[in-house]
Amino acid sequence: MKYTKPALTFSEQADQLLKRGLTAPDKQALVQRLEGVSYYRLSAYWYPFRQPDDTLKPGTTLETVWRRYTFDRQLRCLVLDAIERVEIAVRTQAVNQHSLRYGPFGFLDRASLPGLSVDDHRNLLGRVREEASRSREDFVRHFFAKYTSETDLPLWMACELMTFGNLFTLFRGVETPIKQSVAAEYGVADTVLYSWLATLNQIRNLCAHHARLWNRVFGIKPTIPRRNKHPHWHTPVPITDDRLFGVLTMLHYLLKQVAPHSRWRVRWENLLALYPEIPIASMGFPANWKDSPLWQTPPPAAPLAPATPPPASGGTP
Repeated sequence: MKYTKPALTFSEQADQLLKRGLTAPDKQALVQRLEGVSYYRLSAYWYPFRQPDDTLKPGTTLETVWRRYTFDRQLRCLVLDAIERVEIAVRTQAVNQHSLRYGPFGFLDRASLPGLSVDDHRNLLGRVREEASRSREDFVRHFFAKYTSETDLPLWMACELMTFGNLFTLFRGVETPIKQSVAAEYGVADTVLYSWLATLNQIRNLCAHHARLWNRVFGIKPTIPRRNKHPHWHTPVPITDDRLFGVLTMLHYLLKQVAPHSRWRVRWENLLALYPEIPIASMGFPANWKDSPLWQTPPPAAPLAPATPPPASGGTP
């Protein structure tokens, strides 16, 4: 089957939507929205109102669709803010522990990152070096101007140029005792934290590309901590893993530890209050989500005691 749909002008797109049952104050108001946000992009937000014959359910308004779009945009900003704080905290722990054991340039030796294949390690170094060569940061220029015999940045400097994907690769590569020690800072197993980082890498990419977030079913799912050790993840409100409820719960849990004075939860609840018509069930939120101990303060249990760090052989400045 060949794709035969023709391109339409903004005016023709508006006519088509009006014909399909969308209610708008006037055609020009609809055209202006379509000019600012493409028809195809906005279609994700009227999709829940579609009927089998491609018409829209009676009463579907431009205002309703637009408010879902703006809610999603503000939600992405809120989620990105939380991811930034978590990323920096986890990166700080992983880099510091690796550097203490292997020194500032230990990451150049694949033996210090046993979780990476030869190709993965080579690709990681290639990406880090490329970022350093393109960087116009003062600290990069100063380092290479002063230490002329060095060809690479120390890990604690290189990490400032890393993407979240590179952080994820670094965490995957460090040896298990370091993973366990970092994860213990947040009261979870290393396999759980690893899955959380994989999920956040996916979410961050979605947000960076302005993709729909609010009612998405995620392909990469965070591991929910085991019931026997972490019952508050399961009762009285089970935390699900495939929609935004699980992701936001995970972020809230981590933020209470890495940024305990953050007002992120207040901002989340304020966002919900601004958009009371948003069906939170589409995000995986049960009606009683606030009853979860994870959404209460203080946290339901103290983090696990950090694992004994590996022997030191160097340090950060």
